[in-house]
Order: sequence, then C-alpha cells, then structure tokens
Amino acid sequence: MSDAKLVIKRELQTYQCDRYGNMRPGILMNELQGMGDAHAENLGCGRTFIHENNIAWVVTHYLVDIVEMPHNGEMLEYSSWPAVQDNLRATRDFEIRGADGRLLVRATSQWILINLARRRPLRLNEWLKMDWPTPVRAYDRKFEKFADFESDKTHMFKCRFDDIDENQHINNAVYAVWATESTGYAYRDTHELCGIELNYKHEIAPDTPQVYIDVKIDGLKTYHRVHTDDNTENAQIVCYWRERE
Repeated sequence: MSDAKLVIKRELQTYQCDRYGNMRPGILMNELQGMGDAHAENLGCGRTFIHENNIAWVVTHYLVDIVEMPHNGEMLEYSSWPAVQDNLRATRDFEIRGADGRLLVRATSQWILINLARRRPLRLNEWLKMDWPTPVRAYDRKFEKFADFESDKTHMFKCRFDDIDENQHINNAVYAVWATESTGYAYRDTHELCGIELNYKHEIAPDTPQVYIDVKIDGLKTYHRVHTDDNTENAQIVCYWRERE
C-alpha cells in the first residue's frame, strides 16, 4: 500500500446482504466511509488528527455509480484516494472491484474541514499537505446543485440510537437507507439500485425523534428530500434503478 492510495481486500459477508444476496445500500455507503476514514488516518489527517485539533471532516456530496452491486461471498477489492483539492474542498474517489478485477462500483465524494466550536470551514492549505491528491479519477463528476421536485408522498422514519455516530449526529450512511426504503417494498423488490447521489445540507442532531422523506418516483429515477419537524432541509438524494430480472 502506498500513501497515495489505500487498497483493501475482504469477502462480502451474508449479514451485509439483502434477500437477493446483494450488498445493502447502507453497507455500501459505510464501506466507502470506512475507506475514507482509514486512509485519512494513514495520511495523518484522520481521527487522531481531528480529535487533537477540535476539528472535523464533513461530507457534502457522494456520487455513486453502481455498475454491478457486489454479491454475497465474493472477495472484493476496495480502493480509495484523494483526487482533487482546493483551499476549501477535498475530493475523495473510490472503486470496488470483483475478484476478477471487473469494476463493480465507482464513486466520488466532496468534503470540507470545519472548526467544531464555530462550525465554520477551514482553509485546507493551512492544515493539510497539498501533494496528496492524484489526477487519476474513479468517477469524474462535478458536484452540482440538485434539481427541486414535487413529491408524491412522504415517509416518516424514527431516528434510532444506533444511527448516531461518534460525531454526535445521524451517520451519513443512514440517509441512503432512508432514501431507498422510502420507495416502498414493492418497488424495492422489483428494482435494483444502480446509482445514488447524495447532497448533505444540515446535520441531524442525536436527539431528533424522527425525520421525513419526501419522495417522487419517476420510472427508474427516484427523488428524495430529507427534512425534520422544524422544516430544515437536511439532504437531497437521487437514486437510479434498473428493473430486476
């Protein structure tokens, strides 16, 4: 393993998969987050560094292209690296490949570094090395504003104790679960997820009792808006699907 890229191989376990033996969306997002956390720690800007300095990494976007959802029992190769960086935003890319090297998932994400006391972004060039990013991209996409939509229905989800992470807010991966579940059982049972795009806007506090997901299903594309009782919009999510064979 080089500093520029983290590569890990491990087998996908049964408990990480759905009724069809495919990786669950929440597990997928947790795997990406875990790769980013591990590599940041190796680079000296991860958990130890942020705790010592009372700062935090905050993700603003994930754009994920699922060529083929990883399947139960397959040995997977996960890789991640910092791809682009300016004074305020850092981009991290990801790939998941099968045992035979075929591309299963590619993704990109955007992060900012904030001061925890003031909740304000920090200038990355004052805190990080600027020679980490590599020009090789897994998924070369721009982080653009999501289009608004008129919802067809609204789902309510409880915020569980186990949804809270060490940063004391609802974990990023939970939003993917809310979005995909809000389409309903029948839609999930007849469609496979082939892409998910998340734009995080406001964190959800650990004592939030419930959240609401506005949903619009437009064929093989679904739109989701996450908001709380005070009408704060916490995230927008777009999911792409294909019909299950």
